Amino acid sequence: MIKLTFCLTRLPHLGREAFQDYWINTHGPLVASVAGTLQIRRYVQLHSLPAEASAGIRASRDAPPEYDGVAELWFDSLEALAANGQRPEAQAAGALLLEDERRFIDLPRSPLWWGEENPIVG
Repeated sequence: MIKLTFCLTRLPHLGREAFQDYWINTHGPLVASVAGTLQIRRYVQLHSLPAEASAGIRASRDAPPEYDGVAELWFDSLEALAANGQRPEAQAAGALLLEDERRFIDLPRSPLWWGEENPIVG
């Protein structure tokens, strides 16, 4: 399994609640609607709690401000991802998601990367 991890920072004009509401109620169903086309096996949204909930642990580590959330998407393999790039319907689905992401995510401030999970506990 290959996993896309996407650390989301909201656009400056959105409050945390508006961002999270749009993400779960508008973008989430959009991702679900194209999951088969993009061969997404699992999609999870991790919504941040209010900043004060994490203030203590961040201070103890001199950590930067938290992200507004993390999206996790699982795919079967790098080959499956490469195949998506060759399929017009997958390209269109990806473009649709990116267009919607621009409505609520500050993309230049939201890192993302491909990786493989290495479970240690559980």
